[in-house]
Amino acid sequence: MSTAPAAEKKAQANEFNPFESMAQLFDTAADHLGLDRGLREVLRLPDREMTVAIPCVMDDGRIEVFIGYRVQHNFSRGPCKGGIRYAPDVNLDEVRALAAWMTWKCAVVDVPFGGGKGGVICDPRQLSKNELERITRRYTAAILDILGPDRDVPAPDMNTNEQTMAWLMDTYSMHVRKTTTAVVTGKPIALGGSRGRTEATGRGVLFTTREACKKLGIRPQDARVVVQGSGNVGGIGAMLLHREGYRIISMSDQYGAIRNDKGLDVPAVLQHLKATGKLQGFAGADAIPGGKSQLEIPCDVLVPAATENQITSENAPRIQTKLIVEGANGPCTATASRMLDERGIMVVPDILANAGGVTVSYFEWVQDRMGYFWTEERVNSSLEQIMVKSFEDVSSVSVKYKVSMRIAAYILAIDRVATVYRMRGLFA
Repeated sequence: MSTAPAAEKKAQANEFNPFESMAQLFDTAADHLGLDRGLREVLRLPDREMTVAIPCVMDDGRIEVFIGYRVQHNFSRGPCKGGIRYAPDVNLDEVRALAAWMTWKCAVVDVPFGGGKGGVICDPRQLSKNELERITRRYTAAILDILGPDRDVPAPDMNTNEQTMAWLMDTYSMHVRKTTTAVVTGKPIALGGSRGRTEATGRGVLFTTREACKKLGIRPQDARVVVQGSGNVGGIGAMLLHREGYRIISMSDQYGAIRNDKGLDVPAVLQHLKATGKLQGFAGADAIPGGKSQLEIPCDVLVPAATENQITSENAPRIQTKLIVEGANGPCTATASRMLDERGIMVVPDILANAGGVTVSYFEWVQDRMGYFWTEERVNSSLEQIMVKSFEDVSSVSVKYKVSMRIAAYILAIDRVATVYRMRGLFA
């Protein structure tokens, strides 16, 4: 019996495993840096992982047990930082990969955090607001010992929001017997949140798209842009790009996608989405299939801003764009990344392109600890300075090592974290 199908299936599983993808890119960057084996092991593996059971009394009186995770990848440069996502397909390898990406992301933009990530296996669409609150508070209580402004600072992620962070902050504060706003970011402004935080990730996508287009000689008014997604990253990113003169020709949500090659009226699209809960039915565009097929629309700029593993070895040959700006975490597998490089498609990697969110989270954490809050103008101006400088830093490393922007971002990030380890040494 041939083992080829089994081997092919295993290779595909490895490609779709986000932690394996991260590890491949890590090893490539570490090779360029000449990183020794011991330090590689230290930097590759998470510092701490926690799996918790979350019993919850449902609205109908029955008890259901959910599973939650919190992974702290690295503490060396400061407290761990990273979102909490609620989704039915959350798994530990995904959370490990996201935590590692947060370490590299924080290092790329040079904010003093390490990487963390959390998740709860549940389907928020099937849960009431009261059930979500009970799950959040019980999850917070279960991981309380590893949280704190100087330990681990969560934030919103997929299917969580500022209300989720308010519940988390309140639960933590009740346990430590004092209001501790700096334990989370992405909070409501009334609870110590930062102006500009909601738009920060999409704004970072705008800044990195603008800088990459300059490198490629693409003028905003000539750029056709496809955005996969319509949430905080995709929707806000599309709105900001639209305001800057880019022509958004397609957007998508979990139900499908819409397309208008003359350009979408993005404010009207988002108003329709808010009113109806889905993009379908928007009068100013044609409905088209969503998912990975949308990514194959010919365009100048492609912004995958949905979830992981959207561009793979299967569809990478059919991608028709000059530039990819990764609004989501891990939308391209490591294998697909190599294929895109070979085709000469420039990719602004996730650990740079979507770092606007963690940058303004850092600003929020600083403001909470100071007890002094900035204007939105100051937040946005400071974000632009950091994102533009970080883009240039990665671009310079790309030229120096003659590698893609993705590998350059990893080289820059890993070198910054490794330098701290060498200076601090290992406690024994």
